[in-house]
Amino acid sequence: MPRVAVPSYVYVLVVVEHEGRFLLIHEAKHGQGWFLPAGGVSPGETLVEAVLRETLEEGGVRVEPTGILRVEQSWPGSADGFGRFRFVFTARVVGSADPKRKADNHSLEARWVPAEEIPAYALRHPEVIEHVGRVRSGAPTLPLDGYALACFPIVAR
Repeated sequence: MPRVAVPSYVYVLVVVEHEGRFLLIHEAKHGQGWFLPAGGVSPGETLVEAVLRETLEEGGVRVEPTGILRVEQSWPGSADGFGRFRFVFTARVVGSADPKRKADNHSLEARWVPAEEIPAYALRHPEVIEHVGRVRSGAPTLPLDGYALACFPIVAR
């Protein structure tokens, strides 16, 4: 029996730690809550390229991905019939750590926040606390060195 292609969306979410603080984004969308740098992977873009782009667009900070903390998958079940894949990356700052201060269509601002202060923010979703907690506890990550996962671009069909 032939396999049927499942139309899917691919997303990245990035946990960036710098000097004991985490990069939070005050989103321009999604109810203007605070979240981690995140977004969809564009056709022709690799997962790593999406990490770099989303973190720079939303947070104003250049990063180097250091590992994959988690991979999430959901099969079609919603009204749109699409599957979803989300890759949660860890990253470190490359160059200036000065976050975005001026609003645009990507975000309103970005801040470096100590982990213990994050619950006081109006978060888009409490998973921010969960992911930051994983990083703080030293949860294992899949290193990017030598893995082809970071090299394949997403192709639109």
